[in-house]
Amino acid sequence: MGKKILMIVGDFGEDYETMVPFQALQMVGHEVDTVCPEKAAGDTVKTAIHDFRGDQTYLETRGHDFEVNATFDDVDPAEYDALVVPGGRAPEYLRTYDEVLDAVRHFFEEDKPVAAVCHGPQILAAAGVLEGYEMTAYPAVRAEVEAAGCSWVDGVTVDGNLVTGQAWPDHPEWLAKFLELLGTEISEAEAAAADD
Repeated sequence: MGKKILMIVGDFGEDYETMVPFQALQMVGHEVDTVCPEKAAGDTVKTAIHDFRGDQTYLETRGHDFEVNATFDDVDPAEYDALVVPGGRAPEYLRTYDEVLDAVRHFFEEDKPVAAVCHGPQILAAAGVLEGYEMTAYPAVRAEVEAAGCSWVDGVTVDGNLVTGQAWPDHPEWLAKFLELLGTEISEAEAAAADD
């Protein structure tokens, strides 16, 4: 049985960290609603591609226009089973919206599965929900999340309801852990039947 998942996105969120989870979670039968404050269903956010090419930090190039498929003001977090918070630059400004922080707090208060990758944990830190967790994030965000009360782990981490990854290269591992937390089972027989 598919879960209903809320994904909070914004302008210049990381392209792979938005598009890949959105598509992968749908592929295995989950419903994913994407929302952004001040955007309505059908509006788009611009994404950015962050690549690692040996510099001291990532290189940023323009990504895609990603369509938001739900209106933030119309969603009730209580109607969702899980939350995904992608990274990129969007979390820098999304964390300034009270409605975003309130939505995030709901998922933690109800102990629902939450996945955050890269700079996404900046929103969790601003929501004040990280106290006592073990987690990871993009390494440049480490001091910020530690100041919010978590213990840093250098790699994909699961602690209770929270799954975290450092950046899009962690997708295979954090998505697998998130699917486990959601109770998603994928069998070879089902995959073979889908190929027929």
